[in-house]
Amino acid sequence: MRGAARSHFHDGLLYSWRDEVGVSPTFLLWGFFVGVELDRIRAIVQEVVESESYELVDVEFKGAGTHRVLRIFIDTADGVTHDDCQLISEQVGTVLDVEDLIPSAYTLEVSSPGLDRKLLKKRDFMRFEGHLAKVRTRVPIHGQSVFRGRLDGIADDRIRLAFSKGTVAEIPMDVIDEARLEVDWGTERSRSSRSR
Repeated sequence: MRGAARSHFHDGLLYSWRDEVGVSPTFLLWGFFVGVELDRIRAIVQEVVESESYELVDVEFKGAGTHRVLRIFIDTADGVTHDDCQLISEQVGTVLDVEDLIPSAYTLEVSSPGLDRKLLKKRDFMRFEGHLAKVRTRVPIHGQSVFRGRLDGIADDRIRLAFSKGTVAEIPMDVIDEARLEVDWGTERSRSSRSR
């Protein structure tokens, strides 16, 4: 994909971000993890993100050695801009530096959850009711572990997924390995043609 990579130094740290068509904005603070308090970091990230009136979608810790990444996904009802990501990157980076919870270098990435955002909490499944989703379970349900359908509510810690044939599956939340929104290209095409 075509895009422009940019970077700048701030307080002795190198911040980089990439502008690419069709890709969520991502900001990077270069470095790596060694022996960190992950629960404390997650709590700090949540406090900073929510204090700026954003939704914390997820925090991921990935990689090993010199390739460790702290990845933060934020959202708002109106979506996320480059400026939103930069603000949270600077705020979280500053607080983590002051708290000194990550003694080694690491990469800090802040981005929107994207069109195929993860569905992690009960409220995610309720918020995106009617949207197309893919759900993968840790154990098979009726011989199947991957389901694609429209989110159709949640009750008693079971999500409902409606299929095109009119059937509905109820999937217990505690067996979900991963759930993500899927892009509904038919809806997107009709929305695009209406706006012309």
